Amino acid sequence: MIKTRIYKIGLVALAMFLLCVSSQMQNWLNGQRGQLGLTRLPPLKNAPPLLAFTTVALGGLRGLIANALWMRMNDLQNADKFFEMVQLADWTTALEPHFTQVWIDQAWNMAYNVSVKFKNPEDRWQWVKRGVELLRDRGIPLNPDAPPIYRELSWFFQHKIGQNLDDAHMTYKRHWAQEMQNVLGGRPNIEALEHPTTADEKERARKLRDVYKMDPAVIQKVDEEYGPFDWRLPDAHAVYWAELYRQIAADTNGLWPKASAYETNSYDSDMLRRSIFQSLRMACLRGGALAPSVTNVTEQNFMLWPNLDLVSNINRAYEKMIAEQPDSNFQNAQKNFLKEAIPLLYVNGRLQQAVVWFDYLKKNYTNSFVGKQANFSLDDFVFATVAEDDNETDPSRVMGNLKGMYVTEFVCLLHDNDVKAVDYDNLAKAVWNHYDKKIAPISKERLILKSWQEIRQRALDELLDTNPRTRQLNEYSQNYLRTKLGLKKPNPTESPPSAAPATPQ
Repeated sequence: MIKTRIYKIGLVALAMFLLCVSSQMQNWLNGQRGQLGLTRLPPLKNAPPLLAFTTVALGGLRGLIANALWMRMNDLQNADKFFEMVQLADWTTALEPHFTQVWIDQAWNMAYNVSVKFKNPEDRWQWVKRGVELLRDRGIPLNPDAPPIYRELSWFFQHKIGQNLDDAHMTYKRHWAQEMQNVLGGRPNIEALEHPTTADEKERARKLRDVYKMDPAVIQKVDEEYGPFDWRLPDAHAVYWAELYRQIAADTNGLWPKASAYETNSYDSDMLRRSIFQSLRMACLRGGALAPSVTNVTEQNFMLWPNLDLVSNINRAYEKMIAEQPDSNFQNAQKNFLKEAIPLLYVNGRLQQAVVWFDYLKKNYTNSFVGKQANFSLDDFVFATVAEDDNETDPSRVMGNLKGMYVTEFVCLLHDNDVKAVDYDNLAKAVWNHYDKKIAPISKERLILKSWQEIRQRALDELLDTNPRTRQLNEYSQNYLRTKLGLKKPNPTESPPSAAPATPQ
């Protein structure tokens, strides 16, 4: 009896001793896991005590709690209890910080599903912004080697903010442009962002890194590779986040977290490439919305506008990708991009560039035109494309054509061809009226353009721009155009040109 009791006491003592040893060993293991970066599980904050205790107690069963919370979130969304749902989303991502689909689904839910529950565009923007911040501020720092999160963030900028599928899309674009105006402006000063000296420069640099999680060096690289971009617009940021991961994956100098888990995943690589080129295409169609001189973005001066300065760099990027992946379908994407860009160049007064790219298209893609189009001249191709565009409801295409018509009107005035100028002015008004009537039964909020008077004035402002970096006409031609339009008495300081006044190229 005594031996049995001593035996039991001994077992209890041994168990206590082993428990103490194991606890010490667990602390050592946790320390090693932390040093090696094998675990980055943050403690739950502001969680109910019962949830916090259960999370610690269950350890490896955290996924079960996350699943339960996820199902509860769906119930809350169906009951329109959005703020409670957001809190549960925070806990779910805290429980499963390295499960990328959790981040993607919750961000998508906020930006796409919850936002449209609100009628007020300002309320919608807050939810879209929360979706962006969830991925950018929390998802990527915890998962720097997860390309799906970069791809999703890029998609939010390209599609949710950049496209016109949401009635509030212009509100999203304008708010983002206003935020970026105070940080990057249209053409960022990289030197000032990397080595700020004034108080304003230091604040901009702080916001860029701490709030928007962006690196000036990457911005510069992206702009040199694919731009020039207007960094107030969403498509530039769509390219940035997709290209950022591609640089991380290709890093050989240890400047970025190594992305070894995904380096050989061709699917992820292709998705990021597609995101870049889809965004580049849209930046060309609508990426020149604001003049570099604009420092106060308002609803009145914000207008989507083609950025045809991108054509050359975009085509060069296509050539680079095709050389890297000759068996991919980037050839078709390049061909389709040029077929969109050439008419825009033509109608916007860049005839020489249109000729160059039309010849390039025919030389490199002999099957570009089939059937009746096989013998198309540049003029035939442009006229057919413009007629087709103006019968559609794509605001980017119609805007590009309208701008081109007004540019041509002013060029005709420069060459004293006043009758033809009036014809282009009337044609632009007719196209605008046709488009306005066509979108009326669909959605004016989503597809509406600025008035034809505002579009015409914007085209004129670009031609009369005196900024040396963006100036298209010399001073004599600008004054001559003002005279033709009766704007003010000309004050030429240059000698009249020997030939016709300069036309923009």
